[in-house]
Amino acid sequence: MTPKWAATLQKNIDELAKGLGNLLVESFHYLALFAIGATIVWAAVVAFLGMASKGHASIDDILLLFIYLELGAMVGIYFKTNHMPVRFLIYVGMTALTRLMISDLQDHHRPGVEVIYVTSAILLLALATLVIRYGSSKFPSGMGDEAVRK
Repeated sequence: MTPKWAATLQKNIDELAKGLGNLLVESFHYLALFAIGATIVWAAVVAFLGMASKGHASIDDILLLFIYLELGAMVGIYFKTNHMPVRFLIYVGMTALTRLMISDLQDHHRPGVEVIYVTSAILLLALATLVIRYGSSKFPSGMGDEAVRK
């Protein structure tokens, strides 16, 4: 039989450990989000300054800025809701594939079978977005705004 004071001490130590663990996890979470956000801003600024030094921006450069914008929006949404918006990852993939296709066409000046592959991949990602949006509207997660804010 365990004395009452030992059970109370064990409970207090357990609560202290859980609280400290939660504090460390949350601290790392915010530190990592700020580091990722700062890295995105830094990369976007470097890309923009590179465009400014060239004196013009190609469609490739503009699509790169859109990728940075989508990544920044994804970090912002994750910061506010603690949920990773999968659709934004798909948008980044679609933009990256579009950038790849335009770059390939500019370099080779003739469409090849690679264009069919890339456009098929973009179409597949667009269909995945459609399925995710349909699924989230028909089968919501059940988390209300209060649960998301916590």
